[in-house]
Amino acid sequence: MFISTKGRYALRMLLDLAEHQNDGFVALKDIADRQDISKKYLEQIVPLFNKSDILRTNRGFNGGYRLAKSPDKYTVGEILRITEGSLSPVACLDHDPVECVRSNNCATLPVWQGLYQVINEYLDGITLQDILDQQRERYTNDYSI
Repeated sequence: MFISTKGRYALRMLLDLAEHQNDGFVALKDIADRQDISKKYLEQIVPLFNKSDILRTNRGFNGGYRLAKSPDKYTVGEILRITEGSLSPVACLDHDPVECVRSNNCATLPVWQGLYQVINEYLDGITLQDILDQQRERYTNDYSI
């Protein structure tokens, strides 16, 4: 499994929106500046989330984007599945049931199924809010006198 730049940037974009959720609608330019990501790249990511009802959009003077739900309602797994497609470590697990002609005799299939289960459980167990909380805790504990 490989997480592309699109998936990584999408997660950063949604984290930025989660962090600034009390600011109202946030312009892509502001996200791009804070995250050091091209605005054009973010413009390519936004339609994926508009189709999935992840974002709310407002056009005009105070236009921009905001999360449709609270940050604790979005998992990293959900976000990556939208941007990356399947999170399976091997192509034969992209379909359920497994369509591979060797699946009944494949000695390695249980290994890949176990890995796939661990990946999904791990990524579905982390929310945007969890990441924000972890980041705040890290900065809170990072002080010197």
